[in-house]
Amino acid sequence: MQNKGLIRLFAILFGLVSIYQLSYTFITNKLEGDAEAYAVSQISEAEEDYVAKREALEASYLDSISDNTVLGYTSYGEAKTKELNKGLDLKGGINVTLQISVKDILKGLANNTKNPVFNKALADADQASTSSDDTYLELFFDAFDNIKGDTKLASPDIFANKGLSDDINFQMSDEEVKPIIRRKIDESIVSAFEVLRERIDGFGVTQPNIQREGNSGRIVVELPGAKDIARAQELLSSTAQLEFWETYPQSNQSLGNFFVNANERLKEILEPKASEEEAAKPESEIDSLLSDVAQDSLDMTAEANPLLGKLLPANPGSHAIARAMVSDTAELGSYLRMPAIKRLLPNDIQFTKFLWERPSQDAEVVDLYALKSNREGTPRISGDVVSDAQDTFDQFNKPAVSMTMNTRGAKEWEELTGDAYNNQTGIAIVLDNKVYTAPGVSSGPISGGRSEITGTFTVNETKDIANVLRAGKLPASAEIIDSFVVGPSLGQEAINSGLMSFVIAMMFVLVWMIFYYGRAGVFADIALLFNILLIFGVLTSLGAVLTLPGIAGIVLTIGMSVDANVLIFERVKEELDRGKGKAQAIADGFGNALSSILDANITTGLTAIILFIFGSGPIKGFATTLMIGIVTSLFTAIFVTRLMIEAYTSKKGRRLDFCTGITKNLFKNLSIDFLSKRKISYIISGILIVVSIVSLMTLKLQQGVDFVGGRSYQIRFEDPVNPSEIAGDLNAVFGSGTNAKTFGAANQIIITTNYRFEENGPEVDTEILNEMFTQIQKYFPDGTTYDDFKPGGTAEDLGVLKYRKVGPTIADDIKKGAILAIIASLAVVFLYILLRFRKWQFSLGAVVAVFHDVMVVLGIFSLTGSIMPFNMEIDQAFIAAILTVIGYSLNDTVVVFDRIREITGLKGFNNGENINSALNSTLSRTLNTSLTTLIVLLAIFIFGGESLRGFMFAMIVGVVVGTYSSVFIATPIMFDSLKKKIAAATGA
Repeated sequence: MQNKGLIRLFAILFGLVSIYQLSYTFITNKLEGDAEAYAVSQISEAEEDYVAKREALEASYLDSISDNTVLGYTSYGEAKTKELNKGLDLKGGINVTLQISVKDILKGLANNTKNPVFNKALADADQASTSSDDTYLELFFDAFDNIKGDTKLASPDIFANKGLSDDINFQMSDEEVKPIIRRKIDESIVSAFEVLRERIDGFGVTQPNIQREGNSGRIVVELPGAKDIARAQELLSSTAQLEFWETYPQSNQSLGNFFVNANERLKEILEPKASEEEAAKPESEIDSLLSDVAQDSLDMTAEANPLLGKLLPANPGSHAIARAMVSDTAELGSYLRMPAIKRLLPNDIQFTKFLWERPSQDAEVVDLYALKSNREGTPRISGDVVSDAQDTFDQFNKPAVSMTMNTRGAKEWEELTGDAYNNQTGIAIVLDNKVYTAPGVSSGPISGGRSEITGTFTVNETKDIANVLRAGKLPASAEIIDSFVVGPSLGQEAINSGLMSFVIAMMFVLVWMIFYYGRAGVFADIALLFNILLIFGVLTSLGAVLTLPGIAGIVLTIGMSVDANVLIFERVKEELDRGKGKAQAIADGFGNALSSILDANITTGLTAIILFIFGSGPIKGFATTLMIGIVTSLFTAIFVTRLMIEAYTSKKGRRLDFCTGITKNLFKNLSIDFLSKRKISYIISGILIVVSIVSLMTLKLQQGVDFVGGRSYQIRFEDPVNPSEIAGDLNAVFGSGTNAKTFGAANQIIITTNYRFEENGPEVDTEILNEMFTQIQKYFPDGTTYDDFKPGGTAEDLGVLKYRKVGPTIADDIKKGAILAIIASLAVVFLYILLRFRKWQFSLGAVVAVFHDVMVVLGIFSLTGSIMPFNMEIDQAFIAAILTVIGYSLNDTVVVFDRIREITGLKGFNNGENINSALNSTLSRTLNTSLTTLIVLLAIFIFGGESLRGFMFAMIVGVVVGTYSSVFIATPIMFDSLKKKIAAATGA
């Protein structure tokens, strides 16, 4: 081997850099362990709310040592930013995909025009977006072109308005306007991205991750370690639409008349509906008597007066016009928004805007405000005048938010406060359509542009409000279309189970290599351990995120990296058997194995790249570690192992046999006639594929929420529970379609439901979670509260440990992406093998074998999905498994094909005899690698945690089937399709 010194130097430097990068992770783990031990020693479990107190003390301890020098070259604060990033499934936290509303941006650019063609095009784009992969903007342009007639995008009442006058004029054609609008949309999404980044920076989590998804208007945000899930979701989805309005006083006579008239009109609207319901459901005499007894006078009043019966008098002295129970606000709000009711507003108050107070925690009653509005519905002052905002405390030492306005805002604020003082009205400070406070003005107009938001806030709430106001409002609404929440306790369990599977797999591989190859196996083991060091070092230096599937990828890399050493050692043994000298046999063995190693790893690498492109979240983590592992495995197997072997054998008298006494003659002189058995294999495989297709058509596959949309909850109880009973309880509230099944231990279940899955927003998620808790609270210990139950709640090992919500649009995108990934991987591999082997028959054999493997895996999942004691749903992780199976099957097939090409190139096909000879010569490698990989996968399957079981089961089946197909499907297909060409060439 040439340039040994350079390779040795590079390997040493590579190793030292990896150790240096990983040192930051060891430092942070050590210091955080010290902080945890200190908190435990200071706060007893007997103290109330000891978990929160310990967390606060840990944070305080770490903050106090943040800048202290550690080991002379870093500090905790610096090390924390450079440590190995752990994903949500290992650390807990939240991952959300936000959809920035391009529709809102378009309306804003068009100055909220009333142009009918523009608004019809928006409506058509809304409808088309439910079934199209195109961006919303392109769908809008298509819809506009279809209906525009003589209307142009550059019309004065569309985009040629005052706000866009510097970019668009009346003379422009639609084709000239479109790129400008595309640029404006992109600028708005970039603005949203930056606003979200600033908010996240103020949230206080370490190593947050935020990235755009192409031109889709989607932004993915990951907050590892975030424990207050509701707070994080509200921070991300809040548009921060700050507005200042003048209120109507309680004494306004027109408002009083309106409510009376609205109440009477509602009686007329609602009475026919009530009569129909009564007629459809006749009441028995006993039911009637019981109803009369149970119904008190308040209920009678509410029934007789749908509006006035549920509105309560406002507190004297406040600027609200009424109050209501929190539970009634949605119904009352829907009444006040009815066109028939809004038409009853008298002329002097016809543009009144009704808004509810922001309810404080555990509030039962909230205020209703009537705001002075106008025809356009615009506020007196918008939030864009706020130049700064700080969390502070008011005169009563309660948390508040202090705001400073710019020059224009200060002037408008002085006018608004002057009007409120003269009219003796209040100023409603509204954030995202909720009234946070509505103070009056007692001493005349207020100059200087300073104001304060007060209310029933916590310190964290005022920090978040100030944070979003400083960052600015989002240019459009941001809807959470996909969210993934993992509790911290589940993350720790995942780390423990992941490490267990890692250690067991490592130990088996290390022992096996020594057992099979003797001292040469020791060198392979050293290279393998060095490979693991490099993988973690590269992950850390790249800032990549380690996930549970990522650990599975590393463990799988252990099995696959053995393959390169097996190929090399088997070829060296062949060269030694031919009587070559030790040095020459080693050189030729490494040289002859290189082609197979490269082909096998390139095909697997191509699959990993496709997985990375089409996958998301944890699947990208799996693909990342797989790609890194392939590169480092090649380096350690080809160079590091050879350096050690040549250094050892260069000394006189040293013997290296590449085998042990037990394995010396294994698989030697085999002469199995594989091709003669191809008809039997065709029949067996044909039966398997037919059974799989029938099963897929009848039993189908269990699709996870990734593909169908909905919500999924992993919930742990103290004692074993019956999932059927829980499903029955929840179906009574959520309707049919809610499923519950055991997930691992008998006290843990997965609940999936499509109830209200098309609705988004933190308040909807909270409402559904509350309803769920109410139904299943009886299965928890007495005293368990909603705060214990919710994700990231106070009960570490009970309640919701993991939560996933996928909207219908993104579920459809995920499904299409998965299908594209599989098709793309097959196409790329077909082309690669065609280019590499120069015969389409080789590509055909490989692709048919892969198709066979995928169909069998799908069929087994379909047949056994309802009886297996672990999760068998088809989700993104399953697609990752399928693509990995494709990669593994191809790896095996390419090695076989490579040997066939080598032997037939020297000796010809000889009517298939030399193909059999090639298969026999690779059998040792095939079985060795397959057995090693299979044991590794079994270790992950048994010890790697519940969430990986379905994923590993698919890969175990894939490895078994893939090993079979490379010998009994791929090669026979290639041979049969080449027979005529072989016969013609030999003249037979």
